[in-house]
Amino acid sequence: MERLSYETLQKNGYEGYLLKQAPEKILQFGEGNFLRAFTDHFVDVLNEKCGFNGKVVIVQPRGTGRKCEVINGQEGLYTLLLRGNDKGRKVDEKRVISCISRCINPYSDFEGFLKCAQNPELRFIVSNTTEAGIVYDPSCSQNDAPPSSFPAKLTRFLYERFLNDLPGFIILSCELIDRNGDELLKCVREYADKWELSGDFKNWLEKENLFCSTLVDRIVPGFPAAEADSICEELGYKDELLDAGEVFASWVIEGPETILDEFPADKAGLPVKAVANVDPYKKRKVRILNGAHTSMVLAAFLAGKDIVRDCMDDECIKGFMDKALNEEIIPVLKGLDASELTVFAGAVSDRFANPFIDHELLSIALNSTAKWKARVMPSLLDYYEQKNSLPVILTFSFAAYLMFYHCGRTLEEGALKGRRGDSDFFIRDDGWVLEEFHKLKDADLETLASTIIDDERMWDSKLKDLPGFKEAVIKDMKLIGEKGMYEAMRLISA
Repeated sequence: MERLSYETLQKNGYEGYLLKQAPEKILQFGEGNFLRAFTDHFVDVLNEKCGFNGKVVIVQPRGTGRKCEVINGQEGLYTLLLRGNDKGRKVDEKRVISCISRCINPYSDFEGFLKCAQNPELRFIVSNTTEAGIVYDPSCSQNDAPPSSFPAKLTRFLYERFLNDLPGFIILSCELIDRNGDELLKCVREYADKWELSGDFKNWLEKENLFCSTLVDRIVPGFPAAEADSICEELGYKDELLDAGEVFASWVIEGPETILDEFPADKAGLPVKAVANVDPYKKRKVRILNGAHTSMVLAAFLAGKDIVRDCMDDECIKGFMDKALNEEIIPVLKGLDASELTVFAGAVSDRFANPFIDHELLSIALNSTAKWKARVMPSLLDYYEQKNSLPVILTFSFAAYLMFYHCGRTLEEGALKGRRGDSDFFIRDDGWVLEEFHKLKDADLETLASTIIDDERMWDSKLKDLPGFKEAVIKDMKLIGEKGMYEAMRLISA
């Protein structure tokens, strides 16, 4: 079978959109599945629908791996599968992405990397170098070819741009850390100081470049290994860069709306928006998407479910989640339009029901203590503050959290080993959290609840000082003990 190329597509009579030649307008740090299923997909659609006429040149951020070689071997082409539910409709689409011009490995072609800075048509820099990518490494030198850290590579690239007396960039950080653009700029400033770069460069850095914090959202399972052979057989070519993502996507960029004049994603119908402050959208994602997961999964697992999609097919469990979202989370979430929140919540149900992704509940259950504190507790506290009563479902979710961890009987290899029915399962969290629960493995429900709720290392003092919370949790735990988790969920959400 022939490898994917423009010639192969022509032979096969491919009728989709392709762009073979165009100027490089975007420099992308990161060759992984996420950016290829997210940013590069958006650019490809912009080229087709809005005449963006721009190519992406990828920079491999690490010295190891052969992804760069494969990208260049396939002329930058790859097939993207978008799969999932859209307003209840099953979607399974395939698109050849043709917006990538080439991939540069700066560890073998540092001069080629710097030469990109001399291109006057280059306007955007996009990055996703993982959560650990935006870090200041003091060992990086200006004379390294290349410096090891991403921010140091970027600083060296920006300095080359400055030396060529060219305008700066719109820089869009997609790493999954808070205020990613601000953190990246902070690192670049530190390198500029450490390397004693000129005051003129520092002025150019601040005035000519726009470092945008962004919030990205799309689940990207990546290369569909189990299906790759059959998919390629159907397509008629070998594609080593197959990528798969869910249908839903969202890209919120903190910056002036003029960004969309140059990157007209809104005109192409793409889910990209420029806003004055990205923080409310981060809060929306954490409270609604992540909060729905965390408040549901532990109860659902003890009720006999294993993957998220099965929960969405169960009227009782889905009703439990919907009540948490629509009656307890969204009503107390301030800072965004209520209709936007409702639409986002509706998309959450579609995403959870994705027939192509087996999202295991136990994988979501990892580190549930910190997750419940960050994702659920703020909604619980806001609800009490605004309504002077406890939210029924969110309170119950804490009882389910306690019952889930109370299943752990032995500590083995850094996890608590529990049992559900005839099968063992493992509860994974920070070591000190597991040790606290292990000490309480033989405690009665009242002692378990009181001890954990009073633990300020876990929750500060916010739960122990919440009127009626401890009593309500103990009541819910007793209901679970008497009726079983599934029936308790049904009763509590009725």
